[in-house]
Amino acid sequence: MEAEANSGSPEDSWAFIQRPGEGCRTVPLAGHVGFDSLPDQLVNKSVSQGFCFNILCVGETGLGKSTLMDTLFNTKFEGEPATHTQPGVQLRSNTYDLQESNVGLKLTIVSTVGFGDQINKEDSYKPIVEFIDAQFEAYLQEELKIRRVLHTYHDSRIHACLYFIAPTGHSLKSLDLVTMKKLDSKVNIIPIIAKSDAISKSELTKFKIKITSELVNNGVQIYQFPTDDESVAEINGTMNAHLPFAVIGSTEELKIGNKMMKARQYPWGTVQVENEAHCDFVKLREMLIRVNMEDLREQTHSRHYELYRRCKLEEMGFKDTDPDSKPFSLQETYEAKRNEFLGELQKKEEEMRQMFVQRVKEKEAELKEAEKELHEKFDRLKKLHQDEKKKLEDKKKSLDDEVNAFKQRKTAAELLQSQGSQAGGSQTLKRDKEKKNFF
Repeated sequence: MEAEANSGSPEDSWAFIQRPGEGCRTVPLAGHVGFDSLPDQLVNKSVSQGFCFNILCVGETGLGKSTLMDTLFNTKFEGEPATHTQPGVQLRSNTYDLQESNVGLKLTIVSTVGFGDQINKEDSYKPIVEFIDAQFEAYLQEELKIRRVLHTYHDSRIHACLYFIAPTGHSLKSLDLVTMKKLDSKVNIIPIIAKSDAISKSELTKFKIKITSELVNNGVQIYQFPTDDESVAEINGTMNAHLPFAVIGSTEELKIGNKMMKARQYPWGTVQVENEAHCDFVKLREMLIRVNMEDLREQTHSRHYELYRRCKLEEMGFKDTDPDSKPFSLQETYEAKRNEFLGELQKKEEEMRQMFVQRVKEKEAELKEAEKELHEKFDRLKKLHQDEKKKLEDKKKSLDDEVNAFKQRKTAAELLQSQGSQAGGSQTLKRDKEKKNFF
């Protein structure tokens, strides 16, 4: 192989390199090389970096979500009790750093506050879907950055959704079916029957069968524990048949026999949380934490996140192959999308310009119409003013004529009165003269 690599053209010198599609040869090793330590290297690196796990608890208020989380991780998480007076569904996220032996875990618990408390529950699932999509979008934006720091990025994507079902003993509520149907393509759903000590064993068995039947009939895909790994295939296959898990949570420890155990005390007896004859809490803890935690993380990344990523990139115009089945170039896709965007931008600018011109023309027409109406109104008022003025002038002339006639009549009357006064004075003088002559 060494002689072959050192002779001939550059292409021939690398002819021994495995090419895609060629068969892979198995060759023996003459001695110890050291790459068998790769698993140890990966373990050491993972332990030093720590792990993260994010749980979404979905269920109505009062089903014991916080208590179950405290019981699962054997600690007391901070949190305020939720009330039934929330105007809408709110998601409350809390992150905790846990340490067990030399393994660190950054645990995030997201609870749905106010879920199922509203009269109108039609849109109760929307805030949950939007929250899950927002975590996918944040991770996608981090991936698309030029300088990525995914090794230190806090992954907030939801790895497991514990869906708490009320122990009614009858059937799933419409809200539960709708919500799980909206979430099954975005998150790993593990349905659990909360406060399962509220119903009898026979009712619980029938309730489990009823829930499983309704989920299948409505096409709801819940998380199935993987059976492809031989080391866990048997236990996971057995546990898949126990879904949904009927659980009980309690942080109180009671003395049972010679041991202190987590339990719930009732007047009729004691229910032990970790007794598999009483509930499925141990099964849930084994499957969620001790056996399948890494598979839940892997399924979130390889299935749910990849589905979201593919849909978003296809919306942005990215594809794996072009119509000729040739690989797509990122640069060509970017240029095509950029040209498409610029074309749409120019089209919108032209539409806005045409719309502006049209609105200007409409406004000019409105102004001309208003101007015409004003001129017509002015003409009407002017004519009305002229008519009024003419009427007033005619009336004034009539009054002047009446005044002149009155003055003439007055002058004539005064003249007659004056003539009468003169005639009366002459007669008085005549009488006085006659009286004088008489004497």
